[in-house]
Amino acid sequence: MSLRGLIFCLAASLLAAVPARAQTGYDRPGGDYSNVPVRSGDPAACAARCEREGRCRAWSFSYPNTVQTGAVCWLKNQVTARVENSCCVSGVKGAGVLERKSGPIEFSIDRTGGDLRNMDVETDPAGAPCEAACKAEERCRAWTYVRPGYLGPSARCFLKERLTRPRHKPCCVSGVVR
Repeated sequence: MSLRGLIFCLAASLLAAVPARAQTGYDRPGGDYSNVPVRSGDPAACAARCEREGRCRAWSFSYPNTVQTGAVCWLKNQVTARVENSCCVSGVKGAGVLERKSGPIEFSIDRTGGDLRNMDVETDPAGAPCEAACKAEERCRAWTYVRPGYLGPSARCFLKERLTRPRHKPCCVSGVVR
């Protein structure tokens, strides 16, 4: 086998070993054969539904108050090109929803309790307005941004004066500042 062939085979095997992941902030327009409401508002429920259906090849999950009033799972019979769009999370069959759990921004994490105050904020997929409000408030130690549609029609920001235990919830994006 030539060196070029060996490098190609090695690269292909490395790519095959990398697990598929859903892509937060992307939609896959077209190819829909079904759509169903997702009462839990959790993109993982959409990925699981695609896994159970034989003809599903890809899926897109839209958060509440983006495409429709409630969260919706769009099942697709073909893998269409992904398009950047903060409304959605999308993936191909076999792609679980994997979001970062640590770092300055905690996706799908709620820090319940310890509230200093709360307010409506501008919609932002990473909760930037909420993070900025916390950094501007000396007593604020952490924050939780709740996406629109989970508590009401607009996005809501909760500034925290004490740290609380992180809990997995698809509604939210959180962070610790101090």
